Amino acid sequence: MIGGGGEKKTLRLVARYADACNLIPSSPEELRHKLEVLRGHCESVGRDHDTIRKTVAYTGEHATAGDLDAFLRDMEGYTKLGIDTVILCPRLGTTSAWMERFAAPAVERLADLD
Repeated sequence: MIGGGGEKKTLRLVARYADACNLIPSSPEELRHKLEVLRGHCESVGRDHDTIRKTVAYTGEHATAGDLDAFLRDMEGYTKLGIDTVILCPRLGTTSAWMERFAAPAVERLADLD
């Protein structure tokens, strides 16, 4: 797995060497763009884009602020782009309380996304 989203170096390395990549998009629209760039790099090296597993690290304000509905809208956008794994990266000092208040209910609702 290679993490990052640099379009000139990192995604080129993903296309050439990685079994998986972990992107850090700010929105589903940015993720769509990064995946298109990755697809182009894959075509350049003769690699099937679909052989690379794509994951995201989510640092969005929706999760930090506890806005579960907005977070789920982002996740729905990511799943439509082929993402099946999201790593939550909260920017908080009270991570355990955040997990109880936000992450636990989010997991239950994420299970319902297609």
